[in-house]
Amino acid sequence: MLDIKFVRENPEIVKENIRKKFQDEKLNLVDEVISLDVEARKVQMEADELRSKKNQVSKQIGALMAKGEKEAAEKAKEEVATFSQRLAELEEKEPALQEEILKRMMVIPNIIDPSVPIGKDDSCNVENERFGEPVVPSYPIPYHADIMDSFSGLDLDAAGRVAGNGFYYLVGDVARLHSAVLSYARDFMIDRGFTYVIPPYMIRSKVVDGVMSFAEMDAMMYKIEGEDLYLIGTSEHSMIGRFIDQILPVESLPLTLTSYSPCFRKEKGSHGIEERGVYRIHQFEKQEMIVVCEPEEAMDWYNKLWQNTVDFFRSLDIPVRTLECCSGDLADLKVKSCDVEAWSPRQKKYFEVGSCSNLGDAQARRLKIRVKGADGKNHLAFTLNNTCVAPPRMLIAFLENHLQEDGTVTIPKALQPYMGGKEVLVPKFNSVEKEKNALK
Repeated sequence: MLDIKFVRENPEIVKENIRKKFQDEKLNLVDEVISLDVEARKVQMEADELRSKKNQVSKQIGALMAKGEKEAAEKAKEEVATFSQRLAELEEKEPALQEEILKRMMVIPNIIDPSVPIGKDDSCNVENERFGEPVVPSYPIPYHADIMDSFSGLDLDAAGRVAGNGFYYLVGDVARLHSAVLSYARDFMIDRGFTYVIPPYMIRSKVVDGVMSFAEMDAMMYKIEGEDLYLIGTSEHSMIGRFIDQILPVESLPLTLTSYSPCFRKEKGSHGIEERGVYRIHQFEKQEMIVVCEPEEAMDWYNKLWQNTVDFFRSLDIPVRTLECCSGDLADLKVKSCDVEAWSPRQKKYFEVGSCSNLGDAQARRLKIRVKGADGKNHLAFTLNNTCVAPPRMLIAFLENHLQEDGTVTIPKALQPYMGGKEVLVPKFNSVEKEKNALK
């Protein structure tokens, strides 16, 4: 959410930013906010003047009564009653105007960074850099669910009976691999100086409003019926919410945190062949990064965060690239964002495995997260978040890139301690050979 003062003083900048995000339907909101703000300030000014006059006249009543000037005192009382009546009207009108302003301000997008490429949707996202050499082996790579099946590691049928589509059972070596990746990610981030946190997995509506737009909430969040609680879609939600209504001493910044949590998402509109298996699901687990910092440090932390994810995947010998999100693909609260995408030898293309975002002061403004500076004055913090790893989707990239022609899967050295020293996983049957026969 933007500063009302900024909107008031820079309406054309705000409108141009809306155009860059291809949200022209929101242009009228800027004028509406400015008009409502003018009215709200007039109401506030009139109310303040009336309170001052009411106090002055009220003080005079006692003095007039003491002098025996009853007629003048009664006239003063009538004047106070008139002030009170008008004040009651204004005090009812004032919060109603502020609510209308807030309703509009909540959907006006944040000002994007000048470096963000301009484009209508994700087809206009721009590749930044590749890390590692993408390889397509001479043998066919089966679909990830089939690779998992070769280890008796995935049961979608049972999950469908228990919870419906979009859920899964991971079993045996595949389940162990899932847990190993998360444990390694936890230690990887701790070794980089981040503090490990396990947060609440549910949050109240005021935190939801603070960390995301309504459109995102509607598309993602599961509501707990009968309670003011939502299941988190990512631990960023409860991690940033931890600082709601707080004033942080400047010497405590930056706060660099890494959190584990399950994540729950509706994933509305998901369909297509790549939605089978565990690519797009309602429940997964994630190791996240969160930074709360001073405004001038935000872009440095943004670059450190996405680099952490790149380094993590490269330590597991998985080729990745970074993709700069264009203006039309940015969520409304974001200043700048990039995706980290892993190489899929089967699809011969990259796919998203993580997202890094700089949200500026948008979340801090909504949640009232302030910093007490060295000068004793308060200002808003900046917040950032990034995915370190989110299995089981990440397992798609892992299995495809480490699958051998005999159907075994090699375990990179960095992960072996978390897999009981195993260097290779041996399947129940050769999924590669099965794929070859299917292609004949």
